[in-house]
Amino acid sequence: DEVVIGMIEGKLRNNQDVKGIIFDGFPRTVAQAEALDSLLIKYDTEINSFLSLEVSEEELKERLLLRGKTSGRSDDQDVSIIEKRIREYRDKTEVVASYYDRSGKLLPINGEGDIGEIFQSLCDAITRSV
Repeated sequence: DEVVIGMIEGKLRNNQDVKGIIFDGFPRTVAQAEALDSLLIKYDTEINSFLSLEVSEEELKERLLLRGKTSGRSDDQDVSIIEKRIREYRDKTEVVASYYDRSGKLLPINGEGDIGEIFQSLCDAITRSV
């Protein structure tokens, strides 16, 4: 966590004139979210919103199995490994959404369906939050 927060601090320090930063896949734990919030206070800013793509477990399995066929990744071809990764996500990362929901920053996005529509939903949510 310290290494990642240090990397993020470097990006913040070197990009203080930007209008915003998107963190993709971070924070992954509540401890990381708390560390990020503390770091952002140092730069007199905060998380505006936390976008969460909502996708059913069955859809996730299908997507990963399909990716496994095209990528050659053995971990994306084994349903038991995929299920373990989904459980780990639910246990460690899903709680981060709850953390930001308590402060009114969670923006759930339907992550199933047409890619163009999902992309537009993400863009709309980002636009509304700035």
